[in-house]
Amino acid sequence: MIEEKMLILLRQGKIGKWFSGIGQEAIAVGTTLAMRPHEFILPMHRNLGVFTSRGIPLSRLMAQWQGKSSGFTKGRDRSFHFGTKQFNIVGMISHLGPQLALADGIALADLLENKQNATLVFTGEGATSEGDFHEALNVAAVWDLPVIFIIENNAYGLSTPVNEQYRCKNLVDRAIGYGMEGYQIDGNNILEVYNTISDIAENIRQKPRPVLVECMTFRMRGHEEASGTKYIRQELFTEWEKKDPLNNFEQYLRDEKILNEELIAEIRDEFKIEIEAEIELAFADDEVPVNTAIEVGDMYAPSTAEPVEVVSSLKSERRYIDAITDGLRQSMQKYPKLVIMGQDIAEYGGAFKITQGFVEEFGKGRVRNTPICESAIVGTALGLSINGYKAIVEMQFADFVTCGFNQIINNLAKTHYRWAEKADVVIRMPTGAGTGAGPFHSQSNEAWFTKTPGLKIVYPAFPSDAKGLLAAAIDDPNPVIYFEHKYLYRAIAEPVHDDYYTCGIGKARLVRTGGQISIVTYGLGVHWALEYLNAHPQISADLIDLRTLQPWDKESVENSVKKTGRVLILHEDTLTSGFGGEISAHIAEHCFEFLDAPIKRCASLDTAIPMNKALEDNFLAKSRLHAQVDSLLKY
Repeated sequence: MIEEKMLILLRQGKIGKWFSGIGQEAIAVGTTLAMRPHEFILPMHRNLGVFTSRGIPLSRLMAQWQGKSSGFTKGRDRSFHFGTKQFNIVGMISHLGPQLALADGIALADLLENKQNATLVFTGEGATSEGDFHEALNVAAVWDLPVIFIIENNAYGLSTPVNEQYRCKNLVDRAIGYGMEGYQIDGNNILEVYNTISDIAENIRQKPRPVLVECMTFRMRGHEEASGTKYIRQELFTEWEKKDPLNNFEQYLRDEKILNEELIAEIRDEFKIEIEAEIELAFADDEVPVNTAIEVGDMYAPSTAEPVEVVSSLKSERRYIDAITDGLRQSMQKYPKLVIMGQDIAEYGGAFKITQGFVEEFGKGRVRNTPICESAIVGTALGLSINGYKAIVEMQFADFVTCGFNQIINNLAKTHYRWAEKADVVIRMPTGAGTGAGPFHSQSNEAWFTKTPGLKIVYPAFPSDAKGLLAAAIDDPNPVIYFEHKYLYRAIAEPVHDDYYTCGIGKARLVRTGGQISIVTYGLGVHWALEYLNAHPQISADLIDLRTLQPWDKESVENSVKKTGRVLILHEDTLTSGFGGEISAHIAEHCFEFLDAPIKRCASLDTAIPMNKALEDNFLAKSRLHAQVDSLLKY
């Protein structure tokens, strides 16, 4: 009845879009009723029955669809693109496949706490072609996660029929390849759906493992109403109309003398009154107020973590790499619900041995080797966060983050803005050149992320900052991309406090003071600048190590520029669209009257990074530093 009402409202222009689940209701309702109320369900856009079966008031759903204040996303997202911890539902993003890995993370959190829970996640037959489907099922199988993967096979991905989507006879056969059980069931028979899922859920609560269930059904409406159904053969509608789950279940209940015409009419009358009343509540609800400060502020979850000052003055000489290990270890000790995931990080200790010995101290439950599937692991990290854990993901090299890009940009970064849920995840990024590792192991890719609202970006240059900023990143409930320069791992050392402490995210470090020129940099660029200034003691310079690129310390940069009147922005990334362009634009806009010379940028060549040492040296910004400083001082 809600579906029918939505179609009327759509024609009246009172809602903007509708993805109908007519003909598929038995899957959403049957699976939801088979799960316990406290267990998570991750539905898709045709699963209205999940929301109604969990008892979410229609007025709130209607407000969500209209973008009203009492919806779940404050008008920021549409349809079922939201989550609610109150009802233990996590909705989709438009990319479909990524939510499967979130189910892995939610189930992993339950497993680590020895909770006998199951998690259920939906996908369509079209989305099974996505790499995210493969990755999520593979991880769940390898880790024996209690996840029920539901494929709603409704025969069409928008207009593409199944014979153009895959070549295997049945999608459930893919379960064999993952070493998991698979079941194909009649998705239009609510009793078969309910009984099958009930049995599976109870079984995997006791013996955790994933199960794949293919529910055969048919989409009786368009992909969404505007697309229509002209591309579907009419005889298919005639065939599947006979299998309508509501009509057939209603007839079954009549045959069993549970329903009769009078009772059916009475039930419909009651629902009609309730539906109309709930919709009126939503229509009467306030529109979302337009408030720029709220919009900007809601990109990030508020952090209650206070800066942790050092208690003891004891210090030990630590290399950059040792400081990172120390920060990780102390954070693992502080947070029993912190999990580290990455390729080869367990017994092997990671490609750079940063987590060596962690398995012995914290166990394989919390220090987890992963398959080579960056997207699934980032999604799993978000699922862990949703279910009460903190997560760290180590990219073996920062270059490999491209394989998890969608999860970071569209899931981690936007989750709090969309439905006020934190994404308590740190992505560690071994980055940078100087080791002759070539185009796929040496990129400086921080600018891919600095323009993405919702992410925080840190980039330490010294061991003490590497430890303190990592601890701060783990403390923070927001997604933090933590860049750690590979060249610096064993190249530099300094006395670092033995105690646990944090450095403030968003605060630059004034490494050296002077009056002639301001050098603004970060990462390896700080050490290039120090080396140059030490070789040219006649130059009096402010050397600013940004340490954090999002948010970055505008005040410190402005104060320095106003003092010196000349500024050089130095970074290892390429010149075009490097983060230095943003700093330059800000200075030009806010400090123009204080400048005595044009703003200079010193960056690497606009090419890929070559492997050959001479070519790499020529590529890097360091090779042009002297000329740029000299030009700026002579202006």
